[in-house]
Amino acid sequence: MQLRPLFVITGALRIFTTKTELRQYLSSARAVGKTIGLVPTLGALHRGHISLIERARKQSDIVVCSIFVNPTQFGDPEDFKKYPRPIESDTEKLEQVGCDVLFNPAVTEMYAGNEQWHLDIGELETLLEGGSRPGHYQGVTQVVHKLFTAINPDIAFFGQKDYQQFLVISRMVKLLKMPVKLVMCPIQRDADGLAMSSRNIHLTLEDRQHALILSKTLNRVKQDFDADKIAALKKQAETIINNEPGVQLAYFEIADGDTLHPANKSSKRIVALVAAKVGNTRLIDNVIIGD
Repeated sequence: MQLRPLFVITGALRIFTTKTELRQYLSSARAVGKTIGLVPTLGALHRGHISLIERARKQSDIVVCSIFVNPTQFGDPEDFKKYPRPIESDTEKLEQVGCDVLFNPAVTEMYAGNEQWHLDIGELETLLEGGSRPGHYQGVTQVVHKLFTAINPDIAFFGQKDYQQFLVISRMVKLLKMPVKLVMCPIQRDADGLAMSSRNIHLTLEDRQHALILSKTLNRVKQDFDADKIAALKKQAETIINNEPGVQLAYFEIADGDTLHPANKSSKRIVALVAAKVGNTRLIDNVIIGD
C-alpha cells in the first residue's frame, strides 16, 4: 500500500492530508494575527468553487480549500463511488487561483470506526432535499463539524446553489455555538444559464439541453412573481418542467427563505427551489426572489 504524504508544497499551495499537520500550520499563522477562510468542497472543482475561493481571498488572510468526498452524506453507495475525483486537475486549479492550503484527507483520517452522529436540526432535515435524501444532512453536518473543529476557520464560504445546506449549517453553528462566520456566495452559471455543478459532467448533450428548463423556469417565476399568486406560479412551474422530455421533477417550491415552508406575504425572503433528475443525473437549482 502506498502511503499518502502528510504535507506537500506545490508552488505556493500547501497540501495537507492529516489534521495534526494542518492544525500546526494554521496555529502558526493564527499566532501572528492571520485570519483563516475555509471553502469546503467535494472536489471536481468548477468555476463556482473558484468563485468561492476568490471571495475567500478578499475576506481572509489564508484560504483553505478542503477536498473530501464524504461517504456519510451519500445515501446511494453507487453515487458515492461514481462521484468524480480529479485531484490533479483540482490541485492545478487551486494553484492558479492562489489558494493557500489544500486539505485532502483520506476517509480513515476523518472517521475512526463506526462513529455515531445525530444533530437535531428540526424540520430542515425532512423538507425538500431532506425528504428526497434521508440522512443526507446528518452526513453534511457531521463532516462540516469535523472540518470546522480541525481547521477552526474565522469565515467559511458556501455556494447559494446548495441553499438548504447553508440553512442547515447555519442551524448547526447556532446550536453548537461555533465561532465561525458563514458567507453564502451567488450561484455561478454557464452562458446558457445552467447552474455549475460537478455532476454536470454526467449530462449528455441532449440531457444538458433538457436541463436548461430548470433555470428558465426559475427565472420565469422570479420575473412573474406576485405574492398573491404563489400557488398558481408554483403549479405553472411544475407543469412546465413536467412537460420537458427527459426530466423527472422531484420538487418545485416557492419557499420562505428562512424556514423553507411555502412562502406567503409575510415572508421576508423568498426563494424558489427545484430538484429534478435529468437523464441519470440529479440536479438542484434555486433563485432568490425577494430579500
